Amino acid sequence: MTRMTRRSFLEGVAATGAAALTQPACAASRPAPAGAAVARRAPAPLVIASANGWRGAARPDDPAPRQSAVETALALLGDAEVAAGKYGLLEAVVAGVGVVEDDPEDHSVGLGGLPNEEGVVQLDAAVMFGPTHQAGAVAALENIQNPARAAMYVLRYTDHALIVGPGAYRFARAFGMPHAELLTEEARKMWLYWKQRANERDDWLTPPDEQVEESVRRAYSGGTIHLSALDAQGDLAAATTTSGLSYKISGRVGDSPLVGAGLFCDNDVGAAGATGRGEEVIVNCGAYAVVAAMRRGLEPKDACLETLKEVAEKARRRGLFQDGKPSFGLSFYALRKDGAYGSAAMFEGGTFAVADAATGAGRHEPCAWLYDR
Repeated sequence: MTRMTRRSFLEGVAATGAAALTQPACAASRPAPAGAAVARRAPAPLVIASANGWRGAARPDDPAPRQSAVETALALLGDAEVAAGKYGLLEAVVAGVGVVEDDPEDHSVGLGGLPNEEGVVQLDAAVMFGPTHQAGAVAALENIQNPARAAMYVLRYTDHALIVGPGAYRFARAFGMPHAELLTEEARKMWLYWKQRANERDDWLTPPDEQVEESVRRAYSGGTIHLSALDAQGDLAAATTTSGLSYKISGRVGDSPLVGAGLFCDNDVGAAGATGRGEEVIVNCGAYAVVAAMRRGLEPKDACLETLKEVAEKARRRGLFQDGKPSFGLSFYALRKDGAYGSAAMFEGGTFAVADAATGAGRHEPCAWLYDR
């Protein structure tokens, strides 16, 4: 009988519980805030993520404060047994994003993710492991709660990089990942309200506002979680996982499971990821462009800003502008091999999550930005 170690226990639980670029010369932009003017550096281990990677400081009166992705990943990076495994860094990254995948209140991924136009939750995810430059991904995956873990299994146990649709489901089940109903009651109500309001010429009647909860009326998510980590040995790994654009056409795949788009990791340089309008990330190879900019010597924040500027310029050609600004949101996150990190968003007001060895706790930091609101 195989001895149950802490590492195997953690894997089992996860399996079953389941960026100084000058601002563009236009009236709609201005320099990044002072707090984001220089790249931060922090001691490894170090984890950064999109804003939903940290849930806020625990309240004294909260008997069971919720976990956060960055703190979960950081804690595992500090666990000797996990860190000693070949894929320990990757395990920590997958466990980190798994916290959000398992949260039914986060409607951007995993359990409770908002469905496609047919009411079916389809998930996308990718992981990348710097030491071996391997990647694994799944797309249009149904009824599996932790797509990032399924993506890790693709990386570890196959010679493929991407498995999609029913094949991805069967693959995940082969590794013991349970079948799960991902459409929660709240998400179902959000989808139904969208469907009732989608077309004034169909036979669906829109219910009066007073009969619909405010949270349901406001429901829309293009959200995602990206997480990048640097361990004490200077190695990098990354994961991006999502339920994709809310009420999308069935089978639509965004940037999250596409290596070089939703994430990219080069162990000699750094890691990067994206959240926001996936189609613009795809056509600009967003995460790869951020890492390439860091390779040329740009600080992480500046690499993110340069890539955002390029995306915006290309989007203008296709008319994706309104009042002189892009008509979509987008953020990039970058972590360099020396511990420098940063993030930039298309619009003012964004934040991202960080946890480092100095405090062991998570926090939000402001993103640099390209355009005012």
